[in-house]
Amino acid sequence: MSSETVVPGGATRPAVAASWLPLVVVVLTQIQASFAVNALTVSMQGITTDLNTPATSVGTAITAGTFAMAAFILLGAKLGAKFGSRRVFQIAVVIHGLAMAAVAVSVSPTMLFIAQAASGAVIALIAPALVVFIAANYSGEQQARSIGFLAAAIPAAGVLALLIAGTFASTIGWRYSFALIVALAAVNLLLSFRLKVVPPQPAVVIDWVGAVLAAGSIILLSFGFSGLNSWGVVLATPSAPFTVLGVSPAPVLILLGAIGGQAFFVWLRRRKAAHLPQIFDLEVLKSGSEKATTFAMAAMLFVGTAANFLIPLYIQIVQGRSSFQTSISIIPYTLSIFIASSVVATLYKRYPPHQIARVGFVVVALGLVILAFTIRNEWEQFAVVIGLIILGLGQGAIVALVFNTLLSAAPKRLAGDVGAWRGLVHNISGSVGIAVASVFAVGILSAIVASSVASSQALPPELVAQVPLDSVNFVTNDHLESVLSQTSATPEQIAEAVAINEDARLRALQISLLGLAGIALLAIIPAGRMPDYIPGDIPAALSSGKEPDDDEDGLERPASRS
Repeated sequence: MSSETVVPGGATRPAVAASWLPLVVVVLTQIQASFAVNALTVSMQGITTDLNTPATSVGTAITAGTFAMAAFILLGAKLGAKFGSRRVFQIAVVIHGLAMAAVAVSVSPTMLFIAQAASGAVIALIAPALVVFIAANYSGEQQARSIGFLAAAIPAAGVLALLIAGTFASTIGWRYSFALIVALAAVNLLLSFRLKVVPPQPAVVIDWVGAVLAAGSIILLSFGFSGLNSWGVVLATPSAPFTVLGVSPAPVLILLGAIGGQAFFVWLRRRKAAHLPQIFDLEVLKSGSEKATTFAMAAMLFVGTAANFLIPLYIQIVQGRSSFQTSISIIPYTLSIFIASSVVATLYKRYPPHQIARVGFVVVALGLVILAFTIRNEWEQFAVVIGLIILGLGQGAIVALVFNTLLSAAPKRLAGDVGAWRGLVHNISGSVGIAVASVFAVGILSAIVASSVASSQALPPELVAQVPLDSVNFVTNDHLESVLSQTSATPEQIAEAVAINEDARLRALQISLLGLAGIALLAIIPAGRMPDYIPGDIPAALSSGKEPDDDEDGLERPASRS
């Protein structure tokens, strides 16, 4: 990437670095949004006690916020374009702060649910605006670094939530974490007045049919994948809210969501062919390179989110550690994501995206393989920590890379759509990653337990009949001993069952991690179709059919690289 820009007449002048203040606002706001979700997870124990509600209610509140954000993020991008990104951003920051204040003073699960749903809905307005601010304020290497810092803000918020919210929850109370978010919202609002005003586009017409199709499809898919484990993959379990001829509602909702998604893209193509406004501009995905970048992004978010689910499961269930101990244990992993997201931009000068992405997926697979072959009952062992750090470095580099590559390939006017697409892919891939990892791990666990119990000489059939093996799940040794104490099991038989459970849990997690490593290696294929050029500025002239290096506005362009 050059440090010079072209001016009329072919002369060059040194590029002037823009102020980092807009990036400070962007990063702090991303931390505000991400910290809110992480703090809710870390504070689960205190919330359940104060509000006298089961942990599933807190999980429902978290899910409500995630679904609301995913469902309305495409609409949020268009509202920002129509009424002005800075104005919409400021309104959304205020509403998010009020929602966090409502969480802090919640007196019932219903109040918590409504506040978190409102939080997710306004994040759908905030997320696209953050990308627009970067596009409006930065170019060249500054833009690439800014995208890296935006991606790094998410794991940074995770670390802060683990440390701050975890400490508050165990000392002065969980409510103070959300009061802190209210204060951060006030700071972000004040700083936002220093941001460059992005002119509104009153002529933007919102495609409400497309918005409804997108929101409906996302909600169906999200509920469907989230219910796979509890409602049943094929046949309905007793906890399913309804059945379709005995079939679980989860695959039915997924099928309906997939059909809705197809209808959404058909609708967009028809609107585009008729030269009518669309809720999402397909120009963001106009070529095979952009589609490949999206597939690479989805694969990394799928693998990363699934790993984020399996690692705490290992620490808390296999090792029996507390939530706070879990938070401390995964800090090396989270910090490595932050570091890689922040510094990956330094590689853009030497290597094109497809090379960095391929190496990144190999690094991710290597980290997962190391974890699979080294996890035992001692978390502190050096090889496990190294595996986590390697996984985090690969994950952080890829997430920042694919986002910056997609943004660099789109016209500047579509920065909001790129930001919305990023948020949409992030939430859908994350939901699918957790659901699939859960179903796969529990399925492997059930198979290992059933096989081990059948071949055990110490566990007679009459004892096995007293244990619900059709609903095997990851449980601690104490929980299993409590269940077996209500049967006719002898101390020797309980010890045998606990040994089987310990072995089955560990092997199921190891196999699941190897499965994720395989998916990471498969992702090398779409990663190889990512662009050959080095990510640079957002090509403002691309929409008019000019090449990315056409110099219409004096900005440095991504150089082509064969």
